[in-house]
Amino acid sequence: MLDTVSVNLELNDMARPKDEDLGDDFSYILRMADTDMDGLKPLATALTSVKGVGQRTAVQICKNTGFDPFRLAGFLNLEQQEELRLAIESYAETVPVWMLNRQRDLETGNEIHLTGQQVRFTLNDDINRLRTMKCYRGVRHASGNKVRGQRGRSNGRGGLTLGVSRKKE
Repeated sequence: MLDTVSVNLELNDMARPKDEDLGDDFSYILRMADTDMDGLKPLATALTSVKGVGQRTAVQICKNTGFDPFRLAGFLNLEQQEELRLAIESYAETVPVWMLNRQRDLETGNEIHLTGQQVRFTLNDDINRLRTMKCYRGVRHASGNKVRGQRGRSNGRGGLTLGVSRKKE
């Protein structure tokens, strides 16, 4: 019967490769779309650290470029990193419309896919547009209340909790 300590050591060795096994050209941090990606993670998992890229989008980007999604991201050389960067930028042209995160953009009317800081800026612009229209969602955003119909009486209240005060005896 196997000893549990040796099994745990084997699992830990499998989880993270040793620095000697990685080589000199291994990149521990990759820079894509204004985001630092961890080179020790598989490529599909590392791509999800970019804002606007989820698991499904990351796997599709790996298929478009022909890279193995389970290969560690740090093993990509500079040419492959540039190819991956271009694939992220041109993602909207290579996938069906239903896979995009910004369909029928209000300003341009185009189908685009936002990544990086564009996601945050567009979200803030949309919320400010709702506030200036003074529609229900804009008013709820401005007052800091729940927007999508959740309960506001008991859950999600900010501030200190009071509870029931007891009588002094």
